Amino acid sequence: MLMGESKKGLSKCCVEGSLAADVGVNQIDLLPTEISADLMCGKRMILTKQYRCIHSASCVCTKGHLTEEIIFLVFNHLNWNPKLIAALSCSCKWFDDLAKRVLWKEFCKTRAPKMMLDLQSSGSHSVDGNWRALGKLLIYCSGCKKDGLFNSTHIPGHFVYRTRFSRTSGKSFLLPQCRTDVLYVSDPCEHLDQGDEGDIGFFRGIFKSFATSKVRKMLIKRSAPLHPTEVCPYCKAKLWNMLAAKMIPSSASCRLGAYEDCIEYYVCLNGHVLGICTLLPLSDTDEASED
Repeated sequence: MLMGESKKGLSKCCVEGSLAADVGVNQIDLLPTEISADLMCGKRMILTKQYRCIHSASCVCTKGHLTEEIIFLVFNHLNWNPKLIAALSCSCKWFDDLAKRVLWKEFCKTRAPKMMLDLQSSGSHSVDGNWRALGKLLIYCSGCKKDGLFNSTHIPGHFVYRTRFSRTSGKSFLLPQCRTDVLYVSDPCEHLDQGDEGDIGFFRGIFKSFATSKVRKMLIKRSAPLHPTEVCPYCKAKLWNMLAAKMIPSSASCRLGAYEDCIEYYVCLNGHVLGICTLLPLSDTDEASED
């Protein structure tokens, strides 16, 4: 009799231990009775991951909320409005998780479908730095602060209505030995008449599969230092200074219509690019194009 009770107790302990590893110890008591009974009988079950609000005891989500499918349809009808996605993310952690996994991904695919298809064509189903970071990069010019990343005058960040990202333009920002890498770069966001700084342009971009890129390998080979204090405004990762690493070709200034010695850009550990340049006056740019 004691032997039988011992075996029964051991079996129950093993099942509960396995369950705890799969869904978390604090969720065992939340499982429906019939599921618990099946687990205690040793039946093999596939449990879907549960996303529960852990924002606060007073959060309205503790009383239940709409399913992911309904929220998906609502935001599809709203054309994946980024301001509304951001507002939803602030309501609680459950909605924030949903936005990261689903809503920002759909926003990116809708805003830049060909670019997203290319970025995922390597076989990965995620994007370096996550979808929310990429969504922000598509629509937000980071600007700069005095004594910050670019040591320039203070220009506040802002949202942009529309930006064109080009894979062809990205080639101009790579050294010849790195041009098999894929880099998408935006047109410069122009901030004109910035006093002594002249006409400033900010550009941003993203590498495809940055972890395996030649640019990353060269940065590591050259022991390029990471910025000691500043981080990527899109994903909060550390930044490499491409100017300090001597990896900015002259073709970059030609592509931007900028002075050759007045261009600087950084790339973060997730492959996001942000840079600044001093733009040539319009007449000088036209003359350079004719030459």
